Formats: sequence, structure tokens, C-alpha cells
Amino acid sequence: MLKRLTAHDFAIIESAELEPGLGLIALTGETGAGKSLMVDALMLLAGARADSGMIRHGAARAQVEAEFELTGRDDLRARLAELEIDDEDRCCLRRVLKADGTSRAFINDRAVTLASLREIAAELYEVHGQHEHQALNDRARQLQILDEHARIAALPALAELSARWRQTAQALAELEARAGRGGEALDFLSFQLDELSRLNLAPAAIAELDERHQRLANHGELVAITSRAVEQIDGDHDHAVRGVLARTRAELARAAAIDPGLSNVLRAFDEAEASLGEAADALARYADAGELDPAQLTEVERTLARLHELARKHRVTVNELAQRQSELAAEVDAISNAEGRRIALGKTLDESRAAWHTLAAKVSVERGRAASELGAAVGALMDELGMAGGRFQIALEQLTDKDPAALGFDRAEFMVSANPGQALRPLRKVASGGELSRIALALEVATLKRSDTRTMVFDEVDSGIGGAVAEVLGRKLRELGGERQVLCVTHLAQVAAQAHAHFAIEKRVVAGNTRTELRALDANARRGEIARMLGGIEITAQTLALAGDMLERAG
Repeated sequence: MLKRLTAHDFAIIESAELEPGLGLIALTGETGAGKSLMVDALMLLAGARADSGMIRHGAARAQVEAEFELTGRDDLRARLAELEIDDEDRCCLRRVLKADGTSRAFINDRAVTLASLREIAAELYEVHGQHEHQALNDRARQLQILDEHARIAALPALAELSARWRQTAQALAELEARAGRGGEALDFLSFQLDELSRLNLAPAAIAELDERHQRLANHGELVAITSRAVEQIDGDHDHAVRGVLARTRAELARAAAIDPGLSNVLRAFDEAEASLGEAADALARYADAGELDPAQLTEVERTLARLHELARKHRVTVNELAQRQSELAAEVDAISNAEGRRIALGKTLDESRAAWHTLAAKVSVERGRAASELGAAVGALMDELGMAGGRFQIALEQLTDKDPAALGFDRAEFMVSANPGQALRPLRKVASGGELSRIALALEVATLKRSDTRTMVFDEVDSGIGGAVAEVLGRKLRELGGERQVLCVTHLAQVAAQAHAHFAIEKRVVAGNTRTELRALDANARRGEIARMLGGIEITAQTLALAGDMLERAG
């Protein structure tokens, strides 16, 4: 349930706070006052596109925030825990818009991605806009409405079978395309593979080859350096390191004879002398290893040049040649064994199609049952909404010859007869704007009780209706408000009078700046607002009396 909705520097709202409570909550106000801004705030928190134009003029940023109570929503609390953004029995969504057009999203004061914000918001509330009825003419949307009502558990599995079929079909097409190039393609790929196979392309081998090239190319300098080192360590001159070390040790030996505490130092000198001797011997062997064989350097340079040539040819780095070799081997294998793989893929394709068809048929049966149930419910509501004698049916057409689709082989068509005696015809061809609005409302009411969402938001879905039909709609929304929280932005007094609580949105000009304010209405103020909505330049005693009567009858 929505406990609190706040907006700061959002559009023409400087600061507003809504604490709606339970039941049906009406939001009303003059045209242009900003009735739908609080709905826009919820849309923004549901991941709608943001831009800098939503920031109040003169402000650096805008912020909208909604706090929800999660009592009884163990499923959502578990999901929040998975995302490590849980906070006991509350969930707070927040979005901050900056003047540069960027925005940041938060859940329970922890930064999240827009995708996570959308996911959690979708579990908390639904927003139904005033133009939703226009989408009813789209047959894909009609099928979606039916499926939402039917709650068919097998739809994800059906989509998975469809995806598997498409992947297999694509793999088979690629295989046939490769095989279609014939022996010429196989010969060319085999030639490329043979070129690479003649060299050791392992990264470790290439690294060792580079190191060897470095040694051979710098052989003279290495010998000169090591020879000088041997001379400095073990040469026949007074400054040779081993000679200096030996003389120093002899002096320390005399000192140790006087003070045995210096024995440890003597042992350290002995170890150093031994290490220097080993180093000198190793350097001497390195320096005397022989003169450079130019043929070795030539061979290494030739191999490295060949590696770089092949890398350029295949448009990869030298260290990626091994991967390219594996890819070529796979292509050669695929073409060489194309017939066997074609048979295997064909079998998988047929099995996937058969499994999809079996499941799609079951889904179609469930849709048929749901279509009958929803059609009857909408038809009954049409009577109440001023279309007495009207009929509504959902026709399902099975396209069994089409490729396996994610939603099965059904196409839905909403059929309607707005007046008694008229034949059923497609909704998109016969419904007027007003009729379409009422049918959309009937669908909303008929399907809402199947929804688990605790908070529902309606933004002027009553557009285009009035009179007795509006009062019926108000009663239906009030009935729904007895089961869950319903926020309704409305311009109809008949709907607002049915609300359990009422908020007015008012626009004021303060110091030359436009401000939108939100206030809760008590019983007296509510009667005045209902009277205003009933119309007329002047609110008369009769208008106020009518408003009071409407509120009294609503209970």
C-alpha cells in the first residue's frame, strides 16, 4: 500500500505530499491545475523517461519519492533481500532528476539501476492512463489483455520452446549456407588451417620465442656485460670483490679469536664468498658459451615475421592466432560433417516444433475458457455502463501453419455489438470514441480483480463519459477500493463523490511564479469541490445541495 508520495521542484510543484490512506482516493482540480502530476511522479518512479523539462523553473533538480508498506508481501520482501535493498516492512522508491537531463534511482536509499526500479515498482502498483482505450484496437494488445486475465502458467515454457526452435532453425540455416559453398570453401578453409597448424601458436610458445629473440639479438652485449661482471668479482687485481672479501674475512678472523661473539659474522662472510663464487662460475659459463650462430637468429626472426604476417592476414593479434586456428578447425569440421549435423539439427527442429504445438494447443484451450468468461463479464458491465443490449465476445483464430511463436498460434479479435439487433463486428471497425472508452472501462473492471497489485492508479480513465454511466463507474471503483487502494484522478463529480477520501489540486500564483498545491478535503470542503465539479459560473445553494446529496448517497 502507498503510504506517502512526495514531490519537490517537480514541474510546477514546489513541494507536495500525499498520504492517501485506504480505499478509493479522488484527486480533483481545475483544468490545468496539475491533477495528473502526482500520477506523473508515480510513472517516473516506475521507470518512465526523464528529462530536464520536468524540473521546476529556477530549481537545480527535482525529486519524487514514494513509500510503500509491505505487510503481507513476503514475496516482494524476499526479492528486495536478494537485491540487498530490503528494509523490513517498508519500501521507499526515489528518483532524482538533474538539470543536465540525467537522473538517479534509489530503493530504500540505496542506488539501483533503472531496470531494478521498474521491476520493484511493477510489483507495488499499476497505473492506468486516460488514453489506454486507444490501444484496444491493436490485436496484439487484445491478446495481451486476455492473457493477463487468463493467467496461463504455461506461457513462459511456450516462449522457451519458441526460442529453442528459432535458435535451431538459425543454426540449420547457417550450416546449409556454409555447406552450399561446396568443396571450394572447404579447400580454402583447410589451406588456412594448414598454414596455422605448421606453427606452435600456444601463447607460452610465442612468449618463449620472443624471449629467445631478445637473447640472440643482444648476444654481444650480454657477453660483454657478463665478462665484465666476472672480472669485477674474480679478477687478478686488488679491487676484485672476492679478493677484497677474503682479506676482510682474514682480519675479522683475528678479531673473532679475541671476541668469539664475531663468529656469526664470519659465517655470513663464508656464505657470501660461496654465493659470489657460484655467481662468478655461472657468469663465466654464460660468457664462454660460444659465439653467436647467425643462423639461429635468422630462423627465430623468420618465424616471428611469419607469425605477424598470419596475424595481419586473419586480422587478429599474434596471441589470438591459436583461437583463430580453433575457429577454422570448427568450420572445417562443420562443413566436413554437414550431412550428419544437418540430420541432427533437423530432428531437433521437428521435436521442438512438435513440443511447441502440443503446448500451444493446451494454451489455446485455456485462452478459449478465459475468453468466454471475460466476454460474458464485459458484456454484463456494458449494460451497466449505458450500452444496454450490447454484446462483447473475444474471437480466437488459430494460425497453425505459422512458425512457432512465443505466444502460440492464437490471434485474438475483440468483437462487439453496441446496440441490440446488431451483428458482432471487430471492435476496431465499429466502436465510436465514447463506446471505446466505456468498453475499455468494462475491461478494466472485469480484469482488475484478477490482479494481485494492492495499489491501482487511474488517470482520467473516465474521459468521454458522464451522467448515470459516470455514477456506475464511481460505484465500481468504490467497490474495488473496498479490496485495495485505488487512486483516481477524475474530472467527474459522480466519480469523486464515491471516494473514501478526497484531495484537491490547486494552482496559485505566488510572487509571479505558478505553484501547484495539494490539500486534503474535510466534509465541508469536499461538498464545495463536488459542487464546483458539477459546473456553473456560480455555485448556488441548489448546487451545494446536490453535491451534499451525492456524497450522502455514496455513503
